[in-house]
Amino acid sequence: MKNDRLQALIALLDDPDETVFEAVEQQLLCEDARIVDQLEQIWETSLDELIQNRIENLIQQIQFAETRTKILNWANQKQIDLFEGFFLISQYQYPDLKLKQVRSKLQKISNDVWLEISNKLTSLEKITVLNHIFYDTNQFSVNLNNLNSPQNCYLNQILETKKGNAISIAILYALIARELKFPVQFINFPKTPLLAYIDPELAKEVHGKDYKSSILFYINPSNKGAIIGRKEIDFFLNKNDQYDINDFNTPCEDKLIIKKLLESLIESYDSLGYQDKVDDLGRIADFL
Repeated sequence: MKNDRLQALIALLDDPDETVFEAVEQQLLCEDARIVDQLEQIWETSLDELIQNRIENLIQQIQFAETRTKILNWANQKQIDLFEGFFLISQYQYPDLKLKQVRSKLQKISNDVWLEISNKLTSLEKITVLNHIFYDTNQFSVNLNNLNSPQNCYLNQILETKKGNAISIAILYALIARELKFPVQFINFPKTPLLAYIDPELAKEVHGKDYKSSILFYINPSNKGAIIGRKEIDFFLNKNDQYDINDFNTPCEDKLIIKKLLESLIESYDSLGYQDKVDDLGRIADFL
């Protein structure tokens, strides 16, 4: 759209006729996020409450559409980037969030772990060091005092408050572990995602149901990185025969974990009565 036509449409945002405004709104919503800066400038200089409310709503819709498109593009990639998925979910609520700033905070944590490990350590010893830096030094934990807060699902908020839920803490833990080249994969355990520490060489040799033989041990990120053995998993399955044993023998896709994060976020907003966000996020979840 040419700039003069765009300016003319923006000038009509204060039209009291709802029919006129709706027509203007539909045309502006066809624009990309580059018009947000212009809308924000008008919002900052206007004293008209009607214009401010309309602009706020427009900006939210434009930014949501942009984020939705980014998430769809992310989900359609052959190689899924777990960090990017987590970041985009966070950008839904915080559109001005800067990727480099968030990534640098993650890098700081992984560097602290890297300084404490060596190739002489066993896999279990490396995880012990990671657990110390992650839980003791940085004090990350599940937010039991406010478990339904949407803030538990946003990466930037978790890094600031050190609090999340079982899913978001597991994703953050996995990001740090993978930054350190630890071969961890998600296991779709009920309610609480676990991580499986894989022997890469054994993993190359086995397929399908035999994949469990390449799992050295399991990690529970929501319980201070507690190590779980195969016997404990088998004990759980024997008592809960409604679960498919194959879910615990093979890793699940990172995309599924991001979808679970979205579902958790939807539940949080639903419990608080934010139906607009429930609907928005529900449409995003349908893409995954």
